[in-house]
Amino acid sequence: YDGKCVFCRIARREEPGTALLHCEDEDLVCFRDIKPGAPHHYLVVPVKHMGNCKTLKTEHIPLVKRMMEVGKAVLQKNNFNDLSDVRMGFHWPPFCSIAHLHLHVLAPASQLGFLSRIYYRINSYWFIT
Repeated sequence: YDGKCVFCRIARREEPGTALLHCEDEDLVCFRDIKPGAPHHYLVVPVKHMGNCKTLKTEHIPLVKRMMEVGKAVLQKNNFNDLSDVRMGFHWPPFCSIAHLHLHVLAPASQLGFLSRIYYRINSYWFIT
């Protein structure tokens, strides 16, 4: 836990302005992005503080898979079921604003605006899927 990290505080329910969405995984939390790039834009975040995506190692593959499953489940709970029109990924440093691992879940990807299509471009120098 890092008291200076806003995502750590959100995960511990210390930020009353951020509503957590229902999540089946007790090690993860999910909430809406404050600057949505799509009609559905959620962040899936580990409760335990982890650095950005550059810190991921092979042993973190199950965690990332669980993060993706939570993202899909939250979309479905919010009446979005076309999982072929979803974009998920991480901003690559130095393009991530918060140094706590967080998966962006955006849908429908086909409705991303001009800037969002750039900002969340698949496997670009700044966003990895």
